[in-house]
Amino acid sequence: MKTMIRLVDGLSDWMARFSAVILGLMCLLILVEILLWNTLQKTTLIADEYAAYGLAAIIFMGAGYCLKERGHIRITLVLHFLPVRLAESIACLATVLTTAAMGYLWWYLFKMVSATYRYQSTSGTLTNTPLWIPQLLMLVGATGLLIQLAATTLKATAAIGSGEEVL
Repeated sequence: MKTMIRLVDGLSDWMARFSAVILGLMCLLILVEILLWNTLQKTTLIADEYAAYGLAAIIFMGAGYCLKERGHIRITLVLHFLPVRLAESIACLATVLTTAAMGYLWWYLFKMVSATYRYQSTSGTLTNTPLWIPQLLMLVGATGLLIQLAATTLKATAAIGSGEEVL
């Protein structure tokens, strides 16, 4: 189990690095847009569209890493006032429910990407970007988060009774 959790953590680290690369490319694109507009009164015509795709990608691609590093908002104040065993059980239940909810979201993201690909939907902009491409990045990020949630659920389940804080 520890080996699998290490692999999942490594996947989250890789996806966070990929997210950082996308962020860097977004910054570069916006800087080029600003430079072109302020010097030549020209525009790339794609900066806002591709920056929006990049934003969606970095949010989804970085979510698993954020969970691994305990960066998501958590309400631990109440848990600290409860007996340890009860607090661990509540934390475990919360991760199980969150994993199930993410599985539901993942399924609908998968259906969205499949439909977009099947119908060859494109953006309604000058670029006519096939929408399945940015949507696929969201799905990959959601997959990473779902896998990280499953690993966190395993850690939380194993931590019950051990006194080890997982969440």
